[in-house]
Amino acid sequence: MKTTLCVKVLPNASVNEIVGFEGDALKIRIKAPPEKDKANVELIRFLAKKLKISRSDITLLKGRKSKLKLLEIENISYEKLLEKINLS
Repeated sequence: MKTTLCVKVLPNASVNEIVGFEGDALKIRIKAPPEKDKANVELIRFLAKKLKISRSDITLLKGRKSKLKLLEIENISYEKLLEKINLS
């Protein structure tokens, strides 16, 4: 089972947090700066912890250097994902 998720990342935030949806994209604030892939690594680490899955279950498909990213998340349904981030 694979779920794709569009994410809008706001780097250099004071805390890592999920803000909510902005259109189809899940808006997430990340503490790491947008340099040398730090924000992407932190995003995957934060989501894996929040969803209680392995970091290797999350793949960045598109948007490595963009605020808008497309993630593929394995072993979780979209409904379960929403439930775990408390936005359902």
